[in-house]
Amino acid sequence: MSRKKHRLPFDTKGGVIALGRRMLESEAYRALSLPARCLLLELQIQWRNDRPVAFGTREAAEKLRCDRRVAMKAFKELHSAGFILLEDEALFNSRTGSKARTWILTWMPYMDRPPSNDWESEKNHPVRKMHH
Repeated sequence: MSRKKHRLPFDTKGGVIALGRRMLESEAYRALSLPARCLLLELQIQWRNDRPVAFGTREAAEKLRCDRRVAMKAFKELHSAGFILLEDEALFNSRTGSKARTWILTWMPYMDRPPSNDWESEKNHPVRKMHH
């Protein structure tokens, strides 16, 4: 007698985004601001294994519905905490067109290599300030 495989009833029409519990429960993730956490999700929506994520500050501000400075700060936070690595700088050219910065998401595979999980490195953990 063969057992039928149990399948969870996810809505797979647009794809499913799953985040590792280890990352979500990590101090590195919990120390992120809410805009940085939201940006992390927006970046994962754009993720593909075979290319870095092209996503700029202007697009992030639009998706997050925030000021460009807030989006810029969220990128810096994710970068300094080791969640994203800058692959290529933005290019602004009125004749040939512009291109956004490209990022590697360290919690996701890239070019068929396993995730580097740089966010787990002690050097990337923010020092929490105690308020009295």
